[in-house]
Amino acid sequence: MLQTVLGLEAAQIATAFAVPAPAMAQRLVRAKRRIRDARVPFVVPTRQDMPTRLHAVLEAIYGAYAIDWILVSGESVRESLSGEALYLASTLAVLLRDEPEAFGLAALIAFSLSRANARIVDGTYVPLDEQDTGRWDVGLIVRGEACLRRAQSLDSIGPFQLEAAIQSVHCARATTGSTDWATLRTLHEALVRLAPTLGSRIALAATIGQLDGRYAGLGALDRVTDSGAQHFQPAWATRAHLLAEASRWTDAEVAYDTAISLTTDPIVRAYLNQRKRALATSALRTARRDR
Repeated sequence: MLQTVLGLEAAQIATAFAVPAPAMAQRLVRAKRRIRDARVPFVVPTRQDMPTRLHAVLEAIYGAYAIDWILVSGESVRESLSGEALYLASTLAVLLRDEPEAFGLAALIAFSLSRANARIVDGTYVPLDEQDTGRWDVGLIVRGEACLRRAQSLDSIGPFQLEAAIQSVHCARATTGSTDWATLRTLHEALVRLAPTLGSRIALAATIGQLDGRYAGLGALDRVTDSGAQHFQPAWATRAHLLAEASRWTDAEVAYDTAISLTTDPIVRAYLNQRKRALATSALRTARRDR
């Protein structure tokens, strides 16, 4: 769907799903071959076909959003691929009405896009916990909350709902002025139990580092032993941050170098390089204090 309908390249799709580009290219070739050999027709599905196809459709919409979510590709959210993903998720939720994960996905994308104007300021990447909440889109946050409430009313919990709930907690900082890290940990733990993806476990490790300290966070990262973690940029960026917090300057520099090498976005790469350069200043300050 992402390649044939949206025309995205294998490397872009691989980034969204955190797998190596060659592996994704092979997966796409195999999928096309299966469709050809099984002579699967390209026809509009009936309502009876929806349950078996829904998960794949939601994943494809999520993939379109994930590819575009850091840098909105259009001149505005409405014109971007992420904006199109929000439209598709919202339309699907309205049409199906009783599918909680469709509403969960619509909520997740709305919450994320509400912060689009705060992610890049004057050409500089701004991490979530440093963003100016005054730049967030209140209308999209309200829209996300409405979709999340609808999903929760349907008595079935799925990964997209949990991810949306996590984003809701972050967005609540706009009104409370602080982030409820304890609730975030509970939600991240629930997400890992339900969908133990590489991304969900790295996010939990980062949350543990925030609550229980840098060494606890590093320990949680060390327990993520998937081979894919070696090529997963968020894993190395998180490790670099925690190592810097632990004053392990040399190890942090190595981790930043790896994270930078895995970063394709030039603005995010510039931010990581800035954090890496700041290590020398932090090391010098620590050395002077310890004398």
